[in-house]
Amino acid sequence: MLKFLKGVVGGSGTGVKDLPYNLGEPYPSSWGSWLHYRGTSRDDGSPVSIFALSGNNPQDGHLAAGRNGVKRLRTVRHPNILSFLHSTEAEAIDGSSTKVTIYIVTEPVMPLSEKLKELSLKGTQRDEYYAWGLSQIAKAVSFLNNDCKLVHGNVCLASVVVTQTLDWKLHAFDVLSEFDGNNPSATGPMLQYEWLVGSQYKPTELVKSDWASIRKSPPWAIDSWGLGCLIYELFSGTKLSTTEELRNTTPIPKSLLPDYQRLLSSMPSRRLNSSKLVENSEYLQNKLVDTIHFMEILNLKDSVEKDTFFRKLPNLAEQLPRQIVLKKLLPLLASALEFGSAAAPALTALLKMGSWLSPEEFNAKVLPTIVKLFASNDRAIRVGLLQHIDQFGESFSANTVDEQVYPHVATGFSDTSAFLRELTLKSMLILAPKLSQRTISTSLLKFLSKLQVDEEPAIRTNTTILLGNIASYLNDGTRKRVLINAFTVRALRDTFSPARGAGIMALCATSSYYDVTEIAARILPNVVVLTIDPDNDVRTKAFQAVEQFLQLLKNHYEKSNLEDSSGATNAGISSIPGNASILGWAMSSLTLKGKPSEHAPVATANSGTTASSTSPNTSLTVETPSTTMVRPSSSTDLSDQPVPPSPTSTDGWGEVENGIHEEQESEKDGWDDLEPLEEPKPAPALANIQAAQKRPVSQSMSHSRPQASNLRPKSTPKVMKEEDDELWGSIAAPVPKSSKPLNVKPAAMVDDDDPWAAIAAPAPTTSAKPLSARARPAKPAAPRLGAQRTNRTSSSGM
Repeated sequence: MLKFLKGVVGGSGTGVKDLPYNLGEPYPSSWGSWLHYRGTSRDDGSPVSIFALSGNNPQDGHLAAGRNGVKRLRTVRHPNILSFLHSTEAEAIDGSSTKVTIYIVTEPVMPLSEKLKELSLKGTQRDEYYAWGLSQIAKAVSFLNNDCKLVHGNVCLASVVVTQTLDWKLHAFDVLSEFDGNNPSATGPMLQYEWLVGSQYKPTELVKSDWASIRKSPPWAIDSWGLGCLIYELFSGTKLSTTEELRNTTPIPKSLLPDYQRLLSSMPSRRLNSSKLVENSEYLQNKLVDTIHFMEILNLKDSVEKDTFFRKLPNLAEQLPRQIVLKKLLPLLASALEFGSAAAPALTALLKMGSWLSPEEFNAKVLPTIVKLFASNDRAIRVGLLQHIDQFGESFSANTVDEQVYPHVATGFSDTSAFLRELTLKSMLILAPKLSQRTISTSLLKFLSKLQVDEEPAIRTNTTILLGNIASYLNDGTRKRVLINAFTVRALRDTFSPARGAGIMALCATSSYYDVTEIAARILPNVVVLTIDPDNDVRTKAFQAVEQFLQLLKNHYEKSNLEDSSGATNAGISSIPGNASILGWAMSSLTLKGKPSEHAPVATANSGTTASSTSPNTSLTVETPSTTMVRPSSSTDLSDQPVPPSPTSTDGWGEVENGIHEEQESEKDGWDDLEPLEEPKPAPALANIQAAQKRPVSQSMSHSRPQASNLRPKSTPKVMKEEDDELWGSIAAPVPKSSKPLNVKPAAMVDDDDPWAAIAAPAPTTSAKPLSARARPAKPAAPRLGAQRTNRTSSSGM
């Protein structure tokens, strides 16, 4: 084996043992006498290619040419020329002879002939890929000939390799030399190692070694001939054996044939310059070439061009060769998005291409870019990520979501755009299961508490729905502190009917987390009220929920009679009919129309009753029609009483950081900052009496009597007493012990126009004169019940 080490060619290493790469299996073909090996880096295991050339004589011409190739490859840099990484030269004593081996380490590549067999492209896709590859090699040759004044000398199929991104690259620089046509004194061979080139690849002047003619020819004459040989081998699928085979033009595409013939012109001065081939060839102009070229010069395009291009790219990608799209376009697109040169619509194309990858490849090639995009300040990028989070959210690891994704997503909860707030809210359906309990308690629940009093009714509704969905990911202490308060104190009292309906459904879907005490004392009293809700759908859900929770209490009662009374306090229940899973309604689509203040009740967020979504991605939104609420005519209906306004508290469910609290805490814990419900409007009769209380007693009879007569209809004392008992029962004086009736004045003597007659004090039982009979100067009566003020005027304006 290799035992003796020699210095590196050009000072790049010390020997094969010190080469920081491992040799793998060789490829079946390579250029010239070189062997092409697969290899890996010893540092990180990344793939590389290793080329090896051996000779038994240190002065062997092959080794000298190989050293020339190493030197040239190290100094010539171009996107379409093989990238050099490392080289070394080693000697080994093999018996009586010494074996010298030159090693070149490059980026990982594969021989073009092997890659074409692997791809097996046919028809239009084959032509598109060949056109793209030929344009890359033509650019490399043009760079050598026109810019560097170098001659490659042996352009052919064997001198082309393919990278992992399916780019074609030129190598095999052993024959590479400077073009000295401008040196009239030069007389020797211009290509020192031209003897390495097969005779079938040599143009006529090179076969004859007519160096004078070669020096008078253009710098591209020899390599343009080589491009013609490459085109023939590419389309014929066979290795060129004789120069005469080049006359067979049958396999050459018709659009490429004129260029092919000019490349192989018998007169060197008339051969087509490779730069002209790239610019003017009809064959090299196609969708794949144009698309890749646009991506490569993306930074030079303006915003309008970018936006137009990326909107067309998803459909265009379906028409291009799938392997080219995944291995070339996808990395270019990911890089452009990551570094900010791509517009927001590019995200749709990236995710569409990513959907064609296996899960492992998606996690390796696409997911890292998506994680970085969440930190973008571009609102359009953030919206695109949230709209498509269902396509990649499941691929995130819990640690990635908790530490890298959620901190950036959470900024959307406080965004001024309602649309972005709602998208952020919906994204939690995917991300919340991957969050830690600490993040949920200290951050997520606080944001949800604020969103439950958001000015947008759709967001309030969707917050309730989300809480029902993620309830299973909360710990027991947090659930006891948050759920009932969130669903009853806020959702069930919301002015928006779908929000009330969502609250009922969320209670039913999370019923297994409540014990019978909570159901009886905190849930049922709040749900029963909604059985007379103005909205029919809310009433229906309320009745279903009442039946469901009552059934649970009945089951507990029956079980208590059969077993020990201490058992079965936490029995779960099944969902109400049509609500087998909260996810069913959670993903229903609602759309908010009109002003946010127009909270007219509509169909609730039920998957069977909600309006259709504007798009498949905009779920959990609410549609509010312009129709107003229909109120029943019954005077005892809840519609006579205004629905209390939605709470405006922002600290919501209280301190939930610790997550675990005592079960005996007050039901207001965390919600005591909510404002009390408004007092119901008094009945008309009671309102009239209260108005009478507030009038000054000193009003003239001419004003008071007509007003009093309009306050209430004439009635008998018996009827008035029944009405007073109903309205004032809670503050009425106790019934006197005397057997005499309260109203001793005969019915005929009752002043029907006096609103206070029915509730006047009973006549005194003593023989003393009544106060009205005593002779005293007339003056206004003293104010009572706080119903008058000395500085107020009469209702008539006096």
